[in-house]
Amino acid sequence: MPQIPNTVQELTVGQVSARSGAAVSALHFYEAKGLISSRRTSGNQRRYGRDALRRVAFIRAAQRVGIPLATIREALSELPEERTPTREDWARLSEVWRSELDQRITQLHRLRDHLTDCIGCGCLSLETCVLSNPDDVFGDRLVGSRLMAARRENEG
Repeated sequence: MPQIPNTVQELTVGQVSARSGAAVSALHFYEAKGLISSRRTSGNQRRYGRDALRRVAFIRAAQRVGIPLATIREALSELPEERTPTREDWARLSEVWRSELDQRITQLHRLRDHLTDCIGCGCLSLETCVLSNPDDVFGDRLVGSRLMAARRENEG
């Protein structure tokens, strides 16, 4: 990993990319999404403050655990003066994100557990498929197309 002297306060996009491991295109994307910011030189080149390295590390760590960019941006915008996240910030935010991750894990377990049923029947039937029709409350009583017929009879 290339070392950047402490005397250098602003970094080029290439330096941030090399140091953080994020592709230049990812840095441009993060900037477009308001996750990081840069200033432009008189030659229209991007210059990032050294704090961009920590922000990029924070973004990438959150992405690795499945946090959407919109949620990450919201979290970063809540920091006073949009400062660089600290270890305490990460601990607080990760606790908030924990329940969201637990819900996703539950959904993934359900997907995994019912995936072989899907492959076994091969039809993805709306009558019985918990993947196409999760949490179906009417499925126990009626089949999908019958609901439409029953609705038409009630309307007519």
